[in-house]
Amino acid sequence: MTPYPLVGSQHSPPYSQTRTRPTHHLEKLTQRLAELFRARVCVLDDEETVLASTEEDWVGCAFSSLIAKGCPAAFRVPFQIDAQAGEIAVCELGDRERISPRLAHVLIEMILAETAAHRELSARSEAKNKFIYDLLHGHIQDEATILHYAELLRLDLNPPRTVILIDAHAYIIGDEGDEEEAGPASPQQAQRRAQYIIDTIIRFFHLPDDLICAYLGGGEIAVLKASDRQNLAAWADDSSGENSAWADLTALRCAADALLDRLPVGSREKINIGLGRYHPGLTGLADSYADAQTALSLGRHFHKDKRIHWLAELGVVAFVGISDEETKLELAEHLLSPLNEEPELLQTLEQFFAEDCSLSLAAAGLSIHRNTLSYRLDKITSLTGLDPRRFDDAVQIRLALMLRLINATQSAQFPTGNGSCG
Repeated sequence: MTPYPLVGSQHSPPYSQTRTRPTHHLEKLTQRLAELFRARVCVLDDEETVLASTEEDWVGCAFSSLIAKGCPAAFRVPFQIDAQAGEIAVCELGDRERISPRLAHVLIEMILAETAAHRELSARSEAKNKFIYDLLHGHIQDEATILHYAELLRLDLNPPRTVILIDAHAYIIGDEGDEEEAGPASPQQAQRRAQYIIDTIIRFFHLPDDLICAYLGGGEIAVLKASDRQNLAAWADDSSGENSAWADLTALRCAADALLDRLPVGSREKINIGLGRYHPGLTGLADSYADAQTALSLGRHFHKDKRIHWLAELGVVAFVGISDEETKLELAEHLLSPLNEEPELLQTLEQFFAEDCSLSLAAAGLSIHRNTLSYRLDKITSLTGLDPRRFDDAVQIRLALMLRLINATQSAQFPTGNGSCG
């Protein structure tokens, strides 16, 4: 298996498209110490070359040349952050800023420890985001490899999980932030807004941390939501009696509705959520992500008035826009499943469509009264949520019936295979 360089390895993990400049954390450290001691501060490498300083023209100079020019160091404290080692030099403390060398050393070491811890957390967050990105995009196919790196990142993938995909591009990348922040967001602003949404998700689902959430870049946030009945109990409708990934998706839909109400005020109309079904296995998370991505892409285009999208609510668009035949067949089975124990209603639909949705002709063909036919159609609507007398609903039901018939015919012809010629 291809090794991933993770946190704690000697290699920098390739877990973000744009890496922080190596000296960025040193520059921030320099500014913080300068404010604390009210003095000029330098960060030196092991050859005493200035890496960062409060004086821009000092960077790159040998510290010995600065001393020769009359810039003595009041304190020099060794440091190591990641693989970077050297010394911090605090220069020219004034008479009003008297401080003991021991206390100065303690303060500097405390700030160094805090900086190192922040770097470690940032690196781990980058590693987690990149791992989840690769997992959802199918870049890691071996389940042992997935489990190995999930364990290193302390990411629990044991519960069955499904993907909630949040498209918040307009809020995170666009100009939907504070009024004084016009135009596209800076990388720091974008990261802050993404984290704000992630923190909202954590609070909503009562999560211990953000490990199951990942910022994928481009304004997209993925949530690997535990999708077993226990974790969806608050939103599940047990009255349906349905026991499938589609039923869990219905519960997830209710959860997403409530989550949307918690997201930033003024940006909800700019945020879209796509929901994926549960697919078995760790690699099934990539399939769940594909579900959510497809629902999100088609839903945003064809159902602009909605904020939450999933395959079962795409309508006719799902049968036309989804390229995967197995997914379309599963959708057809889901739509028709409430009629599986109602052969009379299935026969009614076949006759109704055979007569071009004519109530009179269909009733005559079935040898029943027209009112009886209307009653049966009402019952179909009650069971499936689709009204055969409405054009879009009729097309969905008709396509679902055709797909199921084609699959049954192919299964009869190829009883030991899957109906394909491959």
